[in-house]
Amino acid sequence: MLASAAGMNTKVGAFCDAVARTVKGKDDIIRMAIVTLIAEGHLLIEDVPGVGKTTLGHAMARALSCNFHRVQFTSDLLPSDVLGVSIFNPKTNDFEFKPGPIFSNIVLADEINRTTPKTQSALLEAMNENQVTIENLTHPLPRPFMVLATQNPAEHHGTYPLPESQLDRFLMKLEVGYPDESAEKEILKRYTNGSHQRTVEPVLSPEDVIALQEESRKVHIDEEIVDYMLHIVNSTRKHQDIELGVSPRGTVALFRSVQALALVDGRNFALPDDVKRLVPLVFGHRIIVARAAAKARTDAQTLLQAILEEAPVPA
Repeated sequence: MLASAAGMNTKVGAFCDAVARTVKGKDDIIRMAIVTLIAEGHLLIEDVPGVGKTTLGHAMARALSCNFHRVQFTSDLLPSDVLGVSIFNPKTNDFEFKPGPIFSNIVLADEINRTTPKTQSALLEAMNENQVTIENLTHPLPRPFMVLATQNPAEHHGTYPLPESQLDRFLMKLEVGYPDESAEKEILKRYTNGSHQRTVEPVLSPEDVIALQEESRKVHIDEEIVDYMLHIVNSTRKHQDIELGVSPRGTVALFRSVQALALVDGRNFALPDDVKRLVPLVFGHRIIVARAAAKARTDAQTLLQAILEEAPVPA
């Protein structure tokens, strides 16, 4: 274990516990969400309405003692509503920039695919370079910075599919899924005793998050595991049923996710099992299935599992 990993692992555990008190029965989803945060990535949560996507995002943001803004994405939302706008000040006879909600540590983009592609694209620079350029002036964003977006499945009414360039900027895509019977019983109990509006206490500061992010970069990934990752990446680019394979940005996303997962598990080295666990979550939204395979009802996850089964695992 890393020298300072014991204390950091305690903080990670406290974060997971704080969120789990609000989001019942989703411990693995919460764990993957903090992996995304430590890997300095952005998270997309997709599922049908009513399963707790916004609750999870809100609980995560509140468990961090950071600047937090929630933006409800609607069809009439403008880029300036997210990024900010320059307003003329008659006292100074000059324009003053009024920053938008994007200038926060955690931005909860609720139902991101209900806004137009023009507004969606306003997030591209922020998510990729941690900065925003408005009227030829570049404004840096605070650290840490994370976009935590929720969306309904694309086939639902009133949604705009996220373009590939936007999806590629999300490090991981998760599906919450329905709770099991015991977890749903706990949810009902909370409504019975009136405690469903439970407030999540902050357990991590911005400095804690930055320290975790920097510590994760020290996690060692053996060259054989790097080759294992590259074999999987190249397989997505050559597969006959995949029209668009994983980009170099996706390769980096997997590398950083593996480092973060090892740190969350209290290790200073990566394992092949880390790669196996993360490939479906990091690559699933990045590849495009060929039309013929899609007609045969073959989806991205099925193809990725086949590639993982074929790839030789390092000893």
